[in-house]
Amino acid sequence: MKIVFYHNILWAKYKGAIFSRLFSLCRDAGVDASFVQIAETNPGYSDLGGVDLSYHNYPFRLLTRGVYADVSLMKKIWVIGKDLLLHRSDLVVLPGYSLVEFWMMLTLCMLLRRRRAVFCDSTALDGQKTRVKELAKRLFFSHCDGIFCYGTRSMEYVSSYGVSPTKIHFQCHAAALPHGYDPDVVQAAYGAQAKEAFKAPDFIFIGRLSIEKGLFDLLEAFSLVHAKFLAARLNLVGAGPLEDALKQQIAKLGLGDAVTLLGARALHEVVPLLYRSVALVLPSSREPWGLVVNEALSYGCPVVVSDRCGCVPDLVIEGVTGYSFPAGSIERLSAAMLAAVDLSKDRAATVKSCLNMMSAFTPENAASRILTGCKEIIESRV
Repeated sequence: MKIVFYHNILWAKYKGAIFSRLFSLCRDAGVDASFVQIAETNPGYSDLGGVDLSYHNYPFRLLTRGVYADVSLMKKIWVIGKDLLLHRSDLVVLPGYSLVEFWMMLTLCMLLRRRRAVFCDSTALDGQKTRVKELAKRLFFSHCDGIFCYGTRSMEYVSSYGVSPTKIHFQCHAAALPHGYDPDVVQAAYGAQAKEAFKAPDFIFIGRLSIEKGLFDLLEAFSLVHAKFLAARLNLVGAGPLEDALKQQIAKLGLGDAVTLLGARALHEVVPLLYRSVALVLPSSREPWGLVVNEALSYGCPVVVSDRCGCVPDLVIEGVTGYSFPAGSIERLSAAMLAAVDLSKDRAATVKSCLNMMSAFTPENAASRILTGCKEIIESRV
């Protein structure tokens, strides 16, 4: 049994963590698995750090160097097509469906009579629909033998295109946590914390400083929270094109002493902030999943997440692991942030709920579901 997994960029640590576990599972099961990265990174990702190869503990082929978007379409078609022709397999797992080169991969697999599957992180809330796009997606999905969905919303999204439930493989997603992560250590860290740690509520945002993240809404909502809790603080972790505009808005709202822009930080540097924050806030207007939610919950930090984020039905249990709110509603966002303050009154119980939730969303579990799905796809051949 031979399987080839393709992914668009090597930069994605979460994929590296999952592929590393997947490689080990395949090796133990006698499955010949190979992994292909098309390019190294995407535009703007350098703001969030370079490629960290320590998460890619599996052999892979890198087809092109540099930024994916800088590689011409013809070159991508050539190098991907050549790789497909040179490496025979029983199943090809495509990285997506939205780009011309992915359609080429699908077409070539069909011509070569190879089974094919695709990773899907999209949800019905991702973007504006057009009739042409909807017909194209239906056509693409109908010619795949299996689809690996990140969560509930991506599963529902794929199902809406008439894909049989037997072809959909679910919860194939996980965060890449720092090496040596241990939930018992996380639990113990809170046990050593003073009870007064959350009396002056801290909030944290982690991500790219870009328009779809809803950061201006966050500042407006935080100003309402700050009016009630003068000691409240907000840390913005990340870099991006909105940095100067955010500084201006912070000054305009008179929040200069309460809001801090910390720049891009590695997750292990952010962990102490998660330990003392009453919530991670992700107010995005568009977010297929939201891996920072996985990361925050893995460190016992509850979350406040907009209803446009794909992870909400899977990870956000109202009043237990956090709260969701309608994207764009500053009033509802501020109310959710205030409610999150109450969750930390019994932080030990909240931490336990968060860690229990995340025990199902590990790279090991995601890899196991992917391998099981691959076997089912191959063995379903008529």
